[in-house]
Amino acid sequence: MAGKPKASKAKRSSVLFKMVSSAGTGFFYLARRNPKQKQEKMVFSKYDPVVRKHVEFKEQKMSS
Repeated sequence: MAGKPKASKAKRSSVLFKMVSSAGTGFFYLARRNPKQKQEKMVFSKYDPVVRKHVEFKEQKMSS
């Protein structure tokens, strides 16, 4: 079973982070971004099912 060695996969450069609701409900979305291409923090207007309306979601680091 001697064959060619397998090529190693490239490491993913994007990071996982939480988009936390600004309504203070504790609801969050998970998102991914490449920090080499986009350095500033992301802000989106998305739906929060707890308050049942669209609110601003801001980027926050994942707690390990």
